[in-house]
Amino acid sequence: MENLSTTTTNTKKIKLDFKESKYATGRRKRSIAKVWVKKGSGNIYVNGIKMNEYFKRPVHQIIVTRPLEISEVRTSYDVRCFVKGGGLSGQAGAIILGISKALISHNQDLKKNLKKDKLTTRDSRVVERKKYGHRKARRSFQFSKR
Repeated sequence: MENLSTTTTNTKKIKLDFKESKYATGRRKRSIAKVWVKKGSGNIYVNGIKMNEYFKRPVHQIIVTRPLEISEVRTSYDVRCFVKGGGLSGQAGAIILGISKALISHNQDLKKNLKKDKLTTRDSRVVERKKYGHRKARRSFQFSKR
């Protein structure tokens, strides 16, 4: 039987210098992302790890880079973000909003394209709460005629 502690992946957190950067906060579902954007070479770090290592699924990687692709500044800004809460999809959505807000505070001309694709507004959809006496939020009892 192999030891599980020796098979852990070696992901090293990187110390980043973001002195001349703009800050923004993004939220989605239960996730909150703190995002810093500065002039650079297009590196994206999530919780101190490269974005490709944090988000394994290509869908999430595409979602996170969307604001940079739309504003055509993919290789001219570095992004550092700390995200907590929720799942990976909610975290990716929170990072999108944070990056969009930070890019707009860096360069006001990018707002037109980002707003057109609805990346500057918070997605307010959250999970509906479970109701008393029901099995789920909307699931009722099984109807029995007799």
